[in-house]
Amino acid sequence: MKKITIIFLALAVSFGLGFTFKTIIVNQTNDITKMKKVTGIGGIFFKCKDPIKIKEWYKTHLGLDTDDYGTSFEWREGADSSKYGFTQWSPFNEKTKYFEPSTKDFMINYRVENLVLLVEELKKEGVIVLDEIESYDYGKFVHIMDIEDNKIELWEPVDEEYNKIVKGRTK
Repeated sequence: MKKITIIFLALAVSFGLGFTFKTIIVNQTNDITKMKKVTGIGGIFFKCKDPIKIKEWYKTHLGLDTDDYGTSFEWREGADSSKYGFTQWSPFNEKTKYFEPSTKDFMINYRVENLVLLVEELKKEGVIVLDEIESYDYGKFVHIMDIEDNKIELWEPVDEEYNKIVKGRTK
């Protein structure tokens, strides 16, 4: 009888430990999945022959309120309309080196959460990270390359600070 009790206890402990470790692993995996979530488009950048003329064309024909940098679109978050964000639209001179090492005529900026942890994970996955994270009052930035050599800008925004910049440019 004592032997059966010991076997039963050993099985119960093994099951309990297995369940605990599985829960820990699943939670860590879910945290990584949540962390990698892109929260939106932070900006659309493209090359053109004459950025001044292209901004004027968009201002005249499509009503974009352009400035030296392009324009910023303000929007509200669907889950919490008291929170807002921005998407930047910016034409660059066709000779810009900002998109390098990509040879493409565009670059997309994605809004992300927790850029530091995301970059650590991307490096583990073998993603090419082009530079170190740069921090500004309005957010953190880093550049990566996708599998087709498109340069991507990742941005962890501080929308309250970016709002001050946007409002300052439109005065």
